[in-house]
Amino acid sequence: MIKDIGFFLVRLVLFSLILFAVHYYILFQFFSGELYFPLWTIYCFNAAMAFGVYAALRYYSEIQPQNMLRIFLILTLLKMVLAVVFLLPLFLKKSAHVQLEVFNFFIPYFLFLFFEIFGLSKFLQKS
Repeated sequence: MIKDIGFFLVRLVLFSLILFAVHYYILFQFFSGELYFPLWTIYCFNAAMAFGVYAALRYYSEIQPQNMLRIFLILTLLKMVLAVVFLLPLFLKKSAHVQLEVFNFFIPYFLFLFFEIFGLSKFLQKS
């Protein structure tokens, strides 16, 4: 279990770094203003959430394998609530670039979600 979580973490860090570099380059080329959330905080949040869900599901797969779907849905719902809480200061502050800030958050959010689901599906196919 620890080996699989470590392997997922290495792939997650590589995925995060590549995605961050591409995102930063595109943002640097097409936007010159000041954003409320720096990109690194968005990527740290999304990577931490993806890793937390994967690690929790790997842990519970050995304890309660019959409840994997229920645990995945609960953790995904919790992740969505935490995403709204993370973005709450943006909505309350009324940033000048709210739409860009939301896109900056949710595009990586869904890419990390697909990466997480891909990692989980590979794990579930092995077991």
